[in-house]
Amino acid sequence: MIRAVDKPGRVDPEFNRRMALALPLAGLSLGLPSCRTNDPHPREAAPKPAGAAPPPEQFAEPVGPLASLAPVLDVFPLGAPPWRTFDPFLFCVHHDDAYPAGNPALGPAASLAGRNLGSDFEGRDGWRMYHGDLVPGFPRHPHRGFETVTVTRRGFIDHSDSLGATARYGGGDVQWMTAGKGIVHAEMFPLLDTEGPNPAELMQIWINLPRARKFADPYFSMFWNPSVPDLVLPDARGGKTRLRVVAGAFDAARAPAPPPASWAAQADTDVAIWTLQMTPGATLTLPKAATGANRTLYFYRGRSLAVEGRELLVNVGIRLRADAPVTLVNGGQASELLLLQGQPIAEPVVQRGPFVMNTADEIRDAWADYRETQFGGWPWSGNEPVHAAGKGRFAIHADGRVDRAPG
Repeated sequence: MIRAVDKPGRVDPEFNRRMALALPLAGLSLGLPSCRTNDPHPREAAPKPAGAAPPPEQFAEPVGPLASLAPVLDVFPLGAPPWRTFDPFLFCVHHDDAYPAGNPALGPAASLAGRNLGSDFEGRDGWRMYHGDLVPGFPRHPHRGFETVTVTRRGFIDHSDSLGATARYGGGDVQWMTAGKGIVHAEMFPLLDTEGPNPAELMQIWINLPRARKFADPYFSMFWNPSVPDLVLPDARGGKTRLRVVAGAFDAARAPAPPPASWAAQADTDVAIWTLQMTPGATLTLPKAATGANRTLYFYRGRSLAVEGRELLVNVGIRLRADAPVTLVNGGQASELLLLQGQPIAEPVVQRGPFVMNTADEIRDAWADYRETQFGGWPWSGNEPVHAAGKGRFAIHADGRVDRAPG
């Protein structure tokens, strides 16, 4: 049974057994969806296939000498997660689960029979256990060489890591974690309501680190919900767009500072992460960004959206020209979108499961370092640690600093 834990404990030997089978030059079967691979050899990341060919009128790309001036550079189907991303972003996934009431162990008070426990991604009954056995989520797994940005909408996440840091956050909070030279963490989804449903919705985005910062010290920042700029932008006809600034700035509203080693913390990288909710018929003009930035809009909920007059249906990614303003006009249903933007790092990317480096040799070194050091070990009791049900939202950092959510 998973116990609610508040202090370090013994490492689970069953986890060591599983990892011993998985680690040696193979891959990691425990982690986020992109942490799994059947390829036994490190390789340079290749572009993800765009999927089945869409109707020409929906996905036709600009051609000819004016193509580089077109506001919409490319449109691609989102397909199954993770979504296609562009430098400096590595990965983006949207989790949306209608969990039932929780049990005393903070897992689902429902039968788990018939689920592929350890790798449950089918969405049976509207929810998934992911890699959890008793509590949904992503048990103990390592990372090196990049950052994770976890944007919560509903539900909660219990974080525990190899440096002894821990947190519970959710309901609009954001965690920005620099894995840097190496960290092991767990991200579990505790089901705290024992009387009713526990809906959970979040996005996780991976941002690459440049070569010079891949061995930065691990670090995480908590952006509690009230600290994330939350704008309501009306248009001339009464439509409204709610825009949250997770990274970067929109007009005078600026997001909290990212961790110090982040690509987003460097001058002139123009990193932006915004979430948008548009009422039916709402209009919004995205301000221009810097020349050279990669700018992608993910249209994942709604019906239709006009982008500079080009009508698009839901479930598409839209690559935008960065150095020009772009006007969005929503269709007849409420819509939700995500914007990812940033100057490319423009370095070689070699990814092997949970590690992202510049060369294959560095990937082999990462696995060797992890086998030898466990990136600090695992001070928690079990591989799916969750906190006591009555604890509120909080963070305890590796240096002992305590950070509590306002209110």
